[in-house]
Amino acid sequence: MPIIRKSYPAPWTASGLGLLAATLMALLFTSASSAHAQGLPLIRDAEIEALLQDYSKPIFEAAGFGGGRVTVRIINNDTFNAFVLDGANVFINTGTLMQAQTPNEVIGVIAHESGHIAGGHMAALRARIAKDQTRALLTQVLGIGAMVAGGVSGGDAGRETAQGGAAILQGGGSVIMKGLLAERRSQESAADQAGMKFLTATRQSGKGMLDTFERFKEQEYLSDQYQDPFVRSHPLSVERLARLSQLAKTSPYFNTKDPPSLQLRHDLMRAKLSGYLESPAAVFNRYPESNKTLPARYARAIATFFRGGGGALESAVQQTDAIIRENPDYPYFYELRADLLMRSGKLVTAAPSLRQALKLAPNSPLIQVELATAIQASTTADAQKEARDLLRKSLVEDPENGHAYRLLANIYYKQGQAPEADAMTAQAYFYEGNIKQAQIFAKRAQLKLRAGSPEALKNDDVINYKPQT
Repeated sequence: MPIIRKSYPAPWTASGLGLLAATLMALLFTSASSAHAQGLPLIRDAEIEALLQDYSKPIFEAAGFGGGRVTVRIINNDTFNAFVLDGANVFINTGTLMQAQTPNEVIGVIAHESGHIAGGHMAALRARIAKDQTRALLTQVLGIGAMVAGGVSGGDAGRETAQGGAAILQGGGSVIMKGLLAERRSQESAADQAGMKFLTATRQSGKGMLDTFERFKEQEYLSDQYQDPFVRSHPLSVERLARLSQLAKTSPYFNTKDPPSLQLRHDLMRAKLSGYLESPAAVFNRYPESNKTLPARYARAIATFFRGGGGALESAVQQTDAIIRENPDYPYFYELRADLLMRSGKLVTAAPSLRQALKLAPNSPLIQVELATAIQASTTADAQKEARDLLRKSLVEDPENGHAYRLLANIYYKQGQAPEADAMTAQAYFYEGNIKQAQIFAKRAQLKLRAGSPEALKNDDVINYKPQT
């Protein structure tokens, strides 16, 4: 269903350590091969993911990331930030998506982060950490974390914490940290240049990237307590901004505007995020009744449901139906209608809307999972078979969807296929980052699965998996 939230225990927190420190902690102690392993609060949504795919696909192709090698993942965080931790994922905050006024601003951010991947910057950092005195480096990381935490907490205790952090930074490893910071600044400039190259290759403007960095320019002079995380993780300098400005403004595509149809999809995304993630009061303040645009009506329909009270569902569905009548070919309005019904326990009633959404977006694995969720509420054998087939199909395109594996496990349990159910449960735990539980279920399933079957082969991968350290 729209805006599925996935939260996992984080081994580090950006607010406590600062973005650079948090990144280093992740590089030192977590596997970068899975978003779940990073403990990031991810969300999933078919409409937003489709839009981000359209934003990123040309950039990724220009960067040489063909074949779905890199995925854009959405983090539920209201600050403006985006980053990479490996060569397979670009992480982007919901705050970035909501604050960006145009598609080109988001595309510019994706182009910049693609520059980091193309430049192998995370691999370089890992090599640097392995080469340097890791213990001394970690001491510096923790020193920065103590200073940031002290600044945020304030008061006598906060000052003491900050002073302790400063004392740590005065230790013998400060040279290592200074060198690492210098390397990060060099990488940021290189990512700018690569990002501009990708934008030019795809005939897109660099204005969005330039506007983003110029917007945060003044924050360089603020303390970490008041800086946006984007500034802390993307250190600016006068020289760097000047180079970026020159590159952007000399591009033949600098004045190229986003197509109106793409701008509308961007505005619908922002409205949807507001409706699902902000309080109803905030939504109605951002999109008052006087605003009759399609995105505003979209946001208000969602907020009407979450505001609750008598008739909330009926009113929200009526508003959504009015939008559908005017836009019968947009699949995600049908998806919204179904989601409102499903959240109210009306799963079977939601199925027709999801069938229409899937008809209009036949390759959407998330909508396939939603439809399977709705129809498996029926106890008939045909409904269970259809749900099973939909889930299997969705996992071909979206093999890391733990929720789909859990639904499939439930169907197998109902059909008395316990080994297959255990195998699917193992996959669900694995992609949710709980390796221990995944291996317990995989070993149990392996005892009765047919040797060489797809389930058994996947189980082998889970059983033999060893997290990177």
